[in-house]
Amino acid sequence: MRWSIALAAGFLALPQAAQAQTFKSSAGDLKVETVAEGLSHPWALAFLPDGRMLVTERPGRMRVATPDGKLSAPLQGVPKVAASGQGGLHDVVPDRNFARNKTIYFCFAEPADGGARTSMARATLGDGTLDDVKVIFQQEGPPSSGRHFGCRIVQTPDNNLFLTMGDHGSYPNEAQNLGNHIGKIVRIAPDGSVPRDNPFVGRADAKPEIWSYGHRNSQGAALHPTTGKLWENEHGPRGGDEVNIPEKGKNYGWPVIGFGIDYNGAKIHESTSKPGMEQPIKQWTPIIAPSGMAFYQGDLFPVWKGSVFIGGLATQILVRLTLDGEKVTGEERLLQGIRERIRDVRVGPDGAIYLVTDNNAGRVLRISPAK
Repeated sequence: MRWSIALAAGFLALPQAAQAQTFKSSAGDLKVETVAEGLSHPWALAFLPDGRMLVTERPGRMRVATPDGKLSAPLQGVPKVAASGQGGLHDVVPDRNFARNKTIYFCFAEPADGGARTSMARATLGDGTLDDVKVIFQQEGPPSSGRHFGCRIVQTPDNNLFLTMGDHGSYPNEAQNLGNHIGKIVRIAPDGSVPRDNPFVGRADAKPEIWSYGHRNSQGAALHPTTGKLWENEHGPRGGDEVNIPEKGKNYGWPVIGFGIDYNGAKIHESTSKPGMEQPIKQWTPIIAPSGMAFYQGDLFPVWKGSVFIGGLATQILVRLTLDGEKVTGEERLLQGIRERIRDVRVGPDGAIYLVTDNNAGRVLRISPAK
């Protein structure tokens, strides 16, 4: 593939976009267009106030994409990542005050003794660079050999940050151990400090950053637009993918309770429920392999307002869940036949739904009504 360099803008001009695909849905025919392509395992997409997008690639690159699909060269200043197995450069989000401070947050698999850990950094977005990069959180606990990093970031209206994490694949029981960050969701301030109202502050046997625990591998998270609560999805083993609403200090059960079995068919869980452990609001058996997550509040698809969208990796679909408060009332499976792993889901400022596909030749896709 030939690329031409737009020197004046500092962006790579994409070749002519692939022909749009059309899919059926409850909102009518959908048009799926390629916005940007030629990305290596893109993991996350984030919109900036001017309509440009930040896109991460798991091997350790971050780029800026224009609304018409031109990709910048990789930004300089990204820290070294452990790009092995499932690890690498993962989520990115702009600060709520980005227009004023140009701050972004990103998480990644950081090399550590014996493997890698999930870490989060903040930086200032410069002209082709990340400036003033500072790691503000480093996961403590047994390192990962390349599995189950979690790594979704959500910023709340009080500016605090949630970060999801996994159990590193080899240490499921550590998700119940409050003495480390394995299999936890943490909540920190933008400077990395611990909010005073975190649930385990002051306990000698618990890490103060922990918000909730008992999670296996959460790769999708979003704030509910009405309640402001954090929602997340996480991978089960063979069965038992979940959607949860993680509440302060609560235990979500992994690996004590769950709905799946081990990959070799062996039993993992004591049962599907236990006092003191929370139930998911939705579980999938067989799995969908959930990843990115976004609530829809746009105007392009009025009938979908209030729905939550979740990307499917192994199933290569986009899932739409209908809701009644905190109860899931229905499910629609979209883009069946697209034949790409859906890694991230975002709603754009234009009301369209944007996806990134996790492949060697990954794409940024835009979903809009077919005219």
